[in-house]
Amino acid sequence: MTHSATRALNIVGAGLAGSLLAILLARQGWNITVHERRGDPRISDYERGRSINLALAERGRNALRQAGPGVEEAVMAHAVMMRGRMVHPRYGHPVLQRYGRDDSEVIWSIHRRELNITLLQLAEDAGAQVHFHQRLHTVDFDAGHARFIDDRTDTPRDVRFDSLIGADGAGSALRAAMNRRAPLGERIEFLDHSYKELEIPPAADGSARIERNALHIWPRGRYMCIALPNHEGTFTVTLFLPNKGETSFATVTDGAQAQALFEREFADALPLIPNLRADWDAHPPGLLGTLYLERWHSDGRAVLLGDAAHAMVPFHGQGMNCAFEDCVALARHLQHSSDLQQAYAAFEIERAPNAWAIQQMALENYIEMRDQVADPAFLLQRDLEQALQQRWPTRFVPHYTMVTFLHTPYALALERTRIQRRILQQATAGHATLSHIDWSALETEVHAKLPVLEGAH
Repeated sequence: MTHSATRALNIVGAGLAGSLLAILLARQGWNITVHERRGDPRISDYERGRSINLALAERGRNALRQAGPGVEEAVMAHAVMMRGRMVHPRYGHPVLQRYGRDDSEVIWSIHRRELNITLLQLAEDAGAQVHFHQRLHTVDFDAGHARFIDDRTDTPRDVRFDSLIGADGAGSALRAAMNRRAPLGERIEFLDHSYKELEIPPAADGSARIERNALHIWPRGRYMCIALPNHEGTFTVTLFLPNKGETSFATVTDGAQAQALFEREFADALPLIPNLRADWDAHPPGLLGTLYLERWHSDGRAVLLGDAAHAMVPFHGQGMNCAFEDCVALARHLQHSSDLQQAYAAFEIERAPNAWAIQQMALENYIEMRDQVADPAFLLQRDLEQALQQRWPTRFVPHYTMVTFLHTPYALALERTRIQRRILQQATAGHATLSHIDWSALETEVHAKLPVLEGAH
């Protein structure tokens, strides 16, 4: 069913998820109003310290396609292809570990600000109304009344609503209001690591100073550095360090100490970051955490999605892709049910197990990125994984392929990944090469434990 324009929804948050949802719902015929705490990024300086580049994968691109003609194309104009991880060892030359089989299986780096501006503009073009500098203050759910405060003038603005949708991020004000009304079972687990952002500028001629079509990673066991390309030739660099310990944010507290750390641990990266000291001193470390909720909605009055419902650590590059899938799912449930409470409940039932699964996979991927990408046992398992994929491509589908290049539900990807990991570990245990592999025994095991996966080829 489609809705007449008299049916109205209010979205709190005009970030990535809020803007995409506004496009989807406005194009379905809903009357959409969006309230955003920050200023308009098209005219004001974008909020500093939140520019970890985003990795756009196939499931995110698929969500953009669902939003209608022109959306994916507008976003991809700013994206840079990344073929794989360029691993920079402490000694020796960098090595590219491809994500997929060829250039049809890649991910895309995109700057948060560019993406937000593109989606915001498309949301307004679709008919959504966006109000900036509007901080959600209080909500009376029973009366359908919300108060926003204009942060420039400190004046209140009262809004009557049928329902509120929270796309206002990990620190969601709507979630806090819902929690006060009836606890959502909120639990936040912070990582014992935080992050700091730096930048690699382009060369004098404007070109990229390191391989442009890769995600660069300097794995060092307990900590690591990564760099993602931007389309103007810069790289956004993110250093992940423990909060405590010998090499940590507790011991590296200023730009001079940061420079000493880079001289010791990331020597090939240091000459690429001329503003290391100043950038270090200018930005506080960012926290990393996982948000779990037992409930995402309050009757038909409010629902949460994206980071507001299930913030995750950034180590699988799936936070945005997951949020975009949320948007498509919520829009579909709203289109198929005239009862908001029913639509929200069905949305949560569909998405909550998948959100939990990618949260777990993101935590596991951190250990892989900082520790295992240089580990011989891990690399041998990876070789076997590729060999098994070549032999039985619709059954043994690598973890990264399911998560990044297919639309396999995250919960199913996690279940299959755990089976596959056991197969790989058992088959390679105690060996340095694949020469001992009993392929016929592995064929029997793969066919018994891994049914054909839809979409694999």
